[in-house]
Amino acid sequence: MLLSFAQWIQFTTMFTALRGSANVYPIVLSLHMIGIAFFGGMILMTDLRLLGLALRNRSIADVVNQFRVPKRWGLLLTATCGILLAGSKAEEYYYNAFFRTKLILFAAVIVSELVFYRSVYANPEALDRTPSAPVNAKLAAAISMLLWTSIACCGRGIGYIEPPLDRLHAQVHLRQDSALLASRGPYSLKGQDYRDVAAAN
Repeated sequence: MLLSFAQWIQFTTMFTALRGSANVYPIVLSLHMIGIAFFGGMILMTDLRLLGLALRNRSIADVVNQFRVPKRWGLLLTATCGILLAGSKAEEYYYNAFFRTKLILFAAVIVSELVFYRSVYANPEALDRTPSAPVNAKLAAAISMLLWTSIACCGRGIGYIEPPLDRLHAQVHLRQDSALLASRGPYSLKGQDYRDVAAAN
């Protein structure tokens, strides 16, 4: 069921065009990386402030509140581009252990945010009433750093797992896509490998 959905998503008109574009795909990929740097940097600085390791001359409330809106824009950019990239290779990522782990870690981030939202993020002014951040705030920051670092590592690892070409439904479409691959770029489902398979067929 999930595999069929991934195959359907991947071969919709929009994602097929994105995957085969020599210009749009790398632009989306670059924007995704920019979003990660922008969003991840603010997450890191917020967590370091909660741990008392950086920006100690600024109040916790000041750091949390000033980064709140930019973090949301960074997350929006990262998530939008990430969804576009994932959709263009949905079947390939279905078999990717790093991608699956990344999704699980995202779920863990959501759970962590829900657990610590009221006590830490919703009222950061209360955290400044003590000489150092409370234990729950430091725990939230440590978990956040661990999860986001793990997500970044999994994202980097995705590209190191080759798709199982003998199992991909995409092979049915190789002859249809070969002209597109040759003329529009090497980004379609590990393009060079797929061209090799197409030539073999």
